[in-house]
Amino acid sequence: MIFGQDEIIKEVLISIFSNGHCLLVGVPGLAKTLLINTLAKTLGLNYNRIQFTPDLMPSDIIGSEILDEKKQFQFIKGPLFSNIILADEINRTPPKTQSALLEAMQEHSVTTAGKHYKLNEPFFVLATQNPIEQEGTYPLPEAQLDRFMFNIYLDYPLFEDEITIVKNTTSQRKIELKKIISAEEIIFYQNLIQRIPINDNVLRYAVELASKTRPNTKLGHNFANKYLSWGAGPRASQYLVIAAKTHAVLEGKYSPDIEDVKKVAMPILRHRIVKNYKAEAENIKIEEIIKTLF
Repeated sequence: MIFGQDEIIKEVLISIFSNGHCLLVGVPGLAKTLLINTLAKTLGLNYNRIQFTPDLMPSDIIGSEILDEKKQFQFIKGPLFSNIILADEINRTPPKTQSALLEAMQEHSVTTAGKHYKLNEPFFVLATQNPIEQEGTYPLPEAQLDRFMFNIYLDYPLFEDEITIVKNTTSQRKIELKKIISAEEIIFYQNLIQRIPINDNVLRYAVELASKTRPNTKLGHNFANKYLSWGAGPRASQYLVIAAKTHAVLEGKYSPDIEDVKKVAMPILRHRIVKNYKAEAENIKIEEIIKTLF
C-alpha cells in the first residue's frame, strides 16, 4: 500500500485515463515500483517491469522470431506486450533501445521482421529516471520526451507519512489489494472522457498557454523570449485539454474549466520547454517560468 504521495497517484491516474504515458523522476527508494505494481493490481491490468541497462537490445523488450520444431519462424512476444510497462531507469539504455519504445508509445503497436503487432489495450508506459547520478546515461531525445504526457517529480514523503511507511513495512502486517475496475471499463472511460465537452474559452486558454512558451513568436510571452530557447509543441495543447477533462471528472465536474488546465499544466509543460543560457546563468527554474506564464 502507498502512503502519502496523493498528488503523484492522482497524476498517474489522470495519465492512464487520458490514454497517456508518464515519466517519473525521483531518487531510489521512493516506491516508484510499488506504486505502479499497486495500481496494476487494483485496476485489474497486466504488469511488466523492464530494467533498462546499457546492454539491453530492442528485441529484449519487443520480442523476436525463433525457429520452431517445424522449421517455421514463430514470434515470441517480449515484455512490452502487457497493459502497464514500468521502464525502470530508461536513460541507462542506448538510444537504439529507447527508440524501440517510440512506436509502442505513439501507435500502441510494434513492427519487427516486417510484421506489425498490436499491443494489449489499455497500454501505459511509466518510465523512471534517477536525477542524482547522470554518469553513463543516455538522455532522452526531445522527440521521445514529447511522447510522455506527464513528467512527474517524486519528492521525499512527509515526516508523518514516513513514520506510517516504516511502521507498516517493518512488521508482519499484510494488506490484500482488491481489483476495483477492469481493463474493459478503463477503455470505456478513456473513450467517455474524449467525448466530454469543453468550452471554447477553456480550449483557447490551453492553446494560448502552450503558445506562450514559444519564444520569438506572435503569442510568445516576454518571459519566454528572455529565458527560453524552445517551447512546447501542439501535442502539449492536446494533452492540456484531455488531462483537464480527466481532472475535471475526478473532481466531479461535468466539464473542465481554466483551473483544471492549470492543475495539469506543470507536469505537461516542464519537459517540453528548453531553457537558454541566460536562464541557466541566473538559475531560473523551469517551474518559475511556467508559473509566470499562468
